[in-house]
Amino acid sequence: MNLEHQSLGFDSVDRIPEARAAISVQSSDNPTETADNCLGFRTGEFVVYPAHGVGQISAIEVQTVAGASLEFFVIYFAKSKMRLRVPTRKAAGVGMRKPSSPAATQQVRRILSQVVPKARSNWSRLVKEYETKIKSGDITALAEAVRDLCRRSANAEQSYSERQLYTAALDRLSEEVALVESITEEKAALEFETLLMNRLGRTR
Repeated sequence: MNLEHQSLGFDSVDRIPEARAAISVQSSDNPTETADNCLGFRTGEFVVYPAHGVGQISAIEVQTVAGASLEFFVIYFAKSKMRLRVPTRKAAGVGMRKPSSPAATQQVRRILSQVVPKARSNWSRLVKEYETKIKSGDITALAEAVRDLCRRSANAEQSYSERQLYTAALDRLSEEVALVESITEEKAALEFETLLMNRLGRTR
């Protein structure tokens, strides 16, 4: 269920290019060395980054550029095979967080099982709402997007844009729940789609 998120308007402003000159880099494997600036994140820990999903902190680096020291989380996203450098001082501002709790993943299942009223907004406005939810990094918002997009597909043939949004939301949701519950993403996605189909069957 991989999807090129750029087609949905996902930006890449958080990508920090490798510096090319006048830079010295120090990596720390000792979490206590940078703990004051890491918001509790540690090397080797999995995190959720709103624009890209689940990643793992592979290192915490300090780069010296033109005499100024900047500290970064180096995050590796296995699914997209992408490495991202995020300034530690901006991590909270961009919504980087720890994976959700088991209680939150159970709430996801309740949301997917809910019967929802007919949408009152037009499609262009709904697209913006769905994209916002997908990019928010909030697991509850992701579940709502999956639920609502599945409801739309039950009422009419799903358009290409709807399918893109649905796949992006389900993919991101399954990825995090799989991590939290130590199951495969395929198993999580299958369970979610079963819940959705069962719900739609009750509303017909």
